[in-house]
Parts: sequence; structure tokens; C-alpha cells
Amino acid sequence: MKTQEETLEWQETLRPGSVRELFEHLPNLLFFVKDRSLKLMGGNRAFVERCGFREERQLIGMSDRELFPVELAEKYYQDDLMVIESGKPLTGIVEVFPNPMGEPEWFVTDKVPLFGRDGEVAGLCGVVRSYDGAKAEITPYLEMLPATEYLKVNYAEKFSIETLATKVGLSVRQFERKFRKTFNTSPRKYVLKFRVLRACELLVKTDLSVTEVALQVGFFDHSALTKHFTIVMGVAPGAYRKRWKKK
Repeated sequence: MKTQEETLEWQETLRPGSVRELFEHLPNLLFFVKDRSLKLMGGNRAFVERCGFREERQLIGMSDRELFPVELAEKYYQDDLMVIESGKPLTGIVEVFPNPMGEPEWFVTDKVPLFGRDGEVAGLCGVVRSYDGAKAEITPYLEMLPATEYLKVNYAEKFSIETLATKVGLSVRQFERKFRKTFNTSPRKYVLKFRVLRACELLVKTDLSVTEVALQVGFFDHSALTKHFTIVMGVAPGAYRKRWKKK
């Protein structure tokens, strides 16, 4: 495990802004950064374009009052001020934000303070995500919930695709297609991974033998668990236990 000093040294080696690149690839999400005076210091491409610009540098130094209608800008300002003055995050703000056509639309915003090396609040950053977009993203998972909840309880037992399809009111063909699209895997592979994750927990928290763990999570024997465990975790069950089990 790295010491605090080693962690700080590692952080110093990172290229400035490299973590922020993540926000360029998250769907339905706007990201922005402001300094202590609440002037914009940056944003991801989605935010830049939503503000009507082509390049990030065009909005640097601007305030919300220069970009948005007065009534919206004032609300953003008050929330920002609360974060700056308290030094605490403000999350789950459901508010109106202009959509690409400039029309008001409901969004969910999270804002967190940014601190300088002196420990003082130096600004804030925030993410804005479409309420409808977030709802659309999670809907497929919610539709599959009756099936996944059933698997969570009965993962160690034999199951049929027909049973799972019935749980969500779909035909077998529709269910398999929708399940794969949602989880990017088949129901059977989903269960195998779930069994392996449960095996991880038993290997670390109990003294059961690998064979006993295999049988308890739904595998036929030691070798079946070892095969799938190694594929998913990249290491055999015994080696995993040795690495993570507390003495």
C-alpha cells in the first residue's frame, strides 16, 4: 500500500487536466469549472457547445449572467455562492437549464468546491445532466429489475431463460436481446460473473474450502469454479484468498 507521501508524489506526476478528459466521453453530461469569483475557467465540449461556442477558450472568464437569462443566472449564482462560502458540495439540484435549442428543460446539477494547496476554497466544478436523459439511461435497467432481482436471490440454482423472460413480460427472444443490449452480456454469463463475485466474498470472509465455496455459489465442483473464477478475476481462487484474506 502506498504511503501518503508516495501518493502525493504520484499525483504530482500526472499531466494537469488528464482526469478531466473523462468528462468528454460521458453521455448526457455537461461539466464546468469556475474560479472563486465564479468566472468560468473551463468546461467539456458538451458544455461549451450548450453555451453557444465552438471552443473552450471562448467562454473562459465569462459569468453565468453573460450566458443565460437573468432569472436562471441568478439561481446558478446563489447556488455557487453557497458552495464557495460553505466549502461543501451541493448535490441533486433539480433545476431548469437551456437545452440545445435554447428552450428550458429540467436538469440535475451537482456542484463541489475546489481547494487550493493552502486549504482555502479556490473555486468549484459541477456536472449537469439531463433529467430526461438520465431517466432514459436507467429505464432499461429498471425494466430488467424483476429478472436481475430474481437472479440475485437464486444465482446458485438452475434457472431457465423462460422464467426470466416471464418476470419482465417478454418473449424469450425479446428478453435475450434486451438483456444483452442493457448489460452487454448474456443472462448466463451475467449469472456466472455474479457467482464468481459471491465466491470472492466467501473466500475472503470464511474458511470454507474452495470446493465448498464452489458448491455453495452454484458450480458443480472445484474445477468449474477455478475455470470461471480465473477468467473473470485473472487469478485462481486459492491465490485470490491468499492475497486478500485478513490474517
